[in-house]
Amino acid sequence: MNTIEHIKKRSSELKADIIAIRQHIHAHPELSMAEVETTRFICSQLDSYNIPYNTNLLKTGVIALIKGNKPNKKVIALRADIDALPITENSKKNYCSQNTGVMHACGHDVHTASLLGAAKIISELKNSFEGTVKLIFQPSEEKLPGGALLMIKKGVLKNPAPESIVAQHVYNTLEEGQVGFHAGEYMASCDEIYMTVKGKGGHAAIPAEVNNPLITASKILTALNDYAVKNKNNAIPMILSFGKIIGNGATNVVPDEVYIEGTFRTMSEPFRKEAHQTITRIVAQQAKACGGKCDLIIEKGYPVLYNNPKLTEFAKTAAEEYLGKKNVVKLDKRMTSEDFAYYSHKIPACFYRLGTGNKSKGITSAVHTSTFDIDENALVTGMGLMAWITLKQLEG
Repeated sequence: MNTIEHIKKRSSELKADIIAIRQHIHAHPELSMAEVETTRFICSQLDSYNIPYNTNLLKTGVIALIKGNKPNKKVIALRADIDALPITENSKKNYCSQNTGVMHACGHDVHTASLLGAAKIISELKNSFEGTVKLIFQPSEEKLPGGALLMIKKGVLKNPAPESIVAQHVYNTLEEGQVGFHAGEYMASCDEIYMTVKGKGGHAAIPAEVNNPLITASKILTALNDYAVKNKNNAIPMILSFGKIIGNGATNVVPDEVYIEGTFRTMSEPFRKEAHQTITRIVAQQAKACGGKCDLIIEKGYPVLYNNPKLTEFAKTAAEEYLGKKNVVKLDKRMTSEDFAYYSHKIPACFYRLGTGNKSKGITSAVHTSTFDIDENALVTGMGLMAWITLKQLEG
């Protein structure tokens, strides 16, 4: 039996166990940096696999090592995120969230279960490969500054230092059994914008005595929207969008301040820096022209996620060998963001999509919704393909 056939066989045999793991994690979701019980559960599974680990990097999360022959020859990292979202689940499934207001609506339960399954398979084959596989069960993907950045600062990419890193993410747009890849810039940077527009409040019927910050805010938002529209057709994709504005006045009351929140995203780090300067200039100019002020904060979030072309092509070819070419698709760029991007700026990285949808079963809900779920047959593909891509790298 060759390696692919062995992995497929073990993935099928482990299906029930990995589904049970996924359902347990799904039923007990925890928010970013509060994944205490999730961490303990992962450790209990690694104990049962006899895979050594440590939990000393952050207060949650797990790092584990699977050492083959000549463990220093090559080190490959695999990553899964473990946190959940502040969403109330709308489901009658027996594994529905038991933690009110918290839900694995982004599939991190699937990522964790798949990585545990891959770890089990890889560990069973550790005498047949040379090198080390580093397993990263990472907290806080959903909340800035991002668990990836925190782990990198604490040395997750050292001792031993991996030469590449791979991760997968659920994708209900693709049917179960399919996967998708995109080389180069794949996901956008993500920055948060906070503005406090200041004027002079007072009676709405005495305009000579007020400087309405709502008017100033409208001028700022219009100017920023004009800037976004002007750049819409540029080669570099960007989004500048605002989703929250609070002007706590009344029909006859002009407030002193208006509070605004938004997001800026792009696919270019140099353009990102340039855009921050432009946004700052526009805000200052519009506020001054209106005789008001604006306190602007641009909180830098996740960088552009860059899939190393060589590694991504390697992983795509491995996926075609494992699943057949018809089940491997090319993905478009996405303006969503991911803290896996931090790893991609440190070492060669590949972040691919795992098909988890099933239209015939009505499994089509998008991530970050209260009805999100997956076709659990995808876990067989998830653990098996990750194991195959890893072992394929260790062959080289």
